[in-house]
Amino acid sequence: MASVDDGARTILRNKLLGRWAAEKLGMTGRDAEAYADSLARKALDPAHSDVFSKIRKDFDAAGIQESDAWILHVMTELTLKAGNLMPTATGGSTDAAAVTLARNLMSR
Repeated sequence: MASVDDGARTILRNKLLGRWAAEKLGMTGRDAEAYADSLARKALDPAHSDVFSKIRKDFDAAGIQESDAWILHVMTELTLKAGNLMPTATGGSTDAAAVTLARNLMSR
């Protein structure tokens, strides 16, 4: 069974991944944040949690040339980053807004 921290880490990873993908897709401002939030929410619904396929489909539709291997690499890097951003007993997060989002999404 996944822990709350694992769920929050996945939500945070998806938020960061969404920001990366939105930038690649040329999104800015509210559109970029809405895209990132939609990927973050996907972590809460196992039936819709395949963020890789969502990004692949969106990149293909927009003509964005990124390999599957690179997208998976970015996902791995952002999983590690999300783990490092999670608050610990000895300190806080450098992206407190994203952690707060993760907590809010998990409580819904």
